[in-house]
Amino acid sequence: MTVTDAAQVHWEAAAALRQADPQLADLLAAEAVRRAESLQLLAGENVTSPAVLAALGGPLIDKYAEGYPGRRHHAGCALADAAELLAIDRARQLFAAEHANVQPRSATSAMLAAYAALLRPGDVVLAMSLQHGGHLSCGSRANFSGRWFDFIGYGVREDDQLIDLDQVRELARLHRPKAIVAGGISYPRHLDWAGFRKIADEVDAYLIASVAQITGLIAGGVAPSPVPYADVTVAATHKLLRGPRGGLLLCSAELAERVDRAVFPFSQGGAAMNEVAGKAVAFAEAATAAFAEYLHRAVDGARALGEVLAAAGARPQTGGTDTHLVTADVSPLGLSGREAEQRCAAAGLMLGKCALPYDPAPAAEGSGIRLGTGALAAQGLGRSEFAEVGALIGRLLTDGPDPVIGARVRELAAAFGVR
Repeated sequence: MTVTDAAQVHWEAAAALRQADPQLADLLAAEAVRRAESLQLLAGENVTSPAVLAALGGPLIDKYAEGYPGRRHHAGCALADAAELLAIDRARQLFAAEHANVQPRSATSAMLAAYAALLRPGDVVLAMSLQHGGHLSCGSRANFSGRWFDFIGYGVREDDQLIDLDQVRELARLHRPKAIVAGGISYPRHLDWAGFRKIADEVDAYLIASVAQITGLIAGGVAPSPVPYADVTVAATHKLLRGPRGGLLLCSAELAERVDRAVFPFSQGGAAMNEVAGKAVAFAEAATAAFAEYLHRAVDGARALGEVLAAAGARPQTGGTDTHLVTADVSPLGLSGREAEQRCAAAGLMLGKCALPYDPAPAAEGSGIRLGTGALAAQGLGRSEFAEVGALIGRLLTDGPDPVIGARVRELAAAFGVR
């Protein structure tokens, strides 16, 4: 199926939806308008590639393929097997990994499987604390992780907001964790994978790399890969990778069977084969020169955003960024993160509030904002446009609402359409 054929199928499906459920069709149409009139800077969102969308809507959406290639629990899986094997092979090549499991439905479910493969309930795990940028799956009491395991949190230094490996080593020696999780959701710098590996070896712990935010950067060679160092790498196939919403597990051949069994049958049933097909497409696209160029624009754009926000009085955490992420303290401007988010959203600039390390503000308010450049880079914005977007945000944060800014946002959104 060509992209043109996929577009025709899309419009036919849209017409069928309009006839069968006009109420939902109206909601989807309104969402399309919202996207077309705003600029997307939420770090976890992106624009799915057209080819991935075609795979998601393909015939494998109807196939039940519980199990693994060659070991399915249902008939008629030969082509589903071929699609999954293709996805696995492409993932292994893309990330230079000995083994890949492409079935997890999200990065969080992939993290659950990683824990299940390596740990037992009650084991001690050392991970980035939630207050300093760790994910819910790294010890939140509202999440399975905080209920099943004993988490110890490491953080960043107060003076420069960088991960303190000396603290990580001290905590590891004190608590002797069964696993160390390296990575977070709002840390804008590259991680020292070799440093984490050395600490894990010192205390005989597994090393789990949590890279959902930067999977695409690793795939495109723009961020260092944890695969040579981590026992298990937990990744996401959406976000910067521009694939379907889903998770990915990478590990050594030695751990392959344990990881696979932790996904199925332990934590998931039948795989969503259309998502597996979409992942195969995304892995192929991520191996191209065009994808690497897009990532470089995303990182360059993030640096431009950070520089302009700093000039406006917001304070970028860690003093800058190595990735597509910018986390900035807006309290010097007299705003909470929530107020900044709301002010920007009213003008069509979609970004997220966030709590900061050592933040005195309540978590629901936060003192910071978190921005990601993946979606706008995918739509074609370059450094000059990102600098302008940063200037618009700066004006909103310092001077308050201005209809002129909203109008300019809509102009930029029209010039760099979603598709």
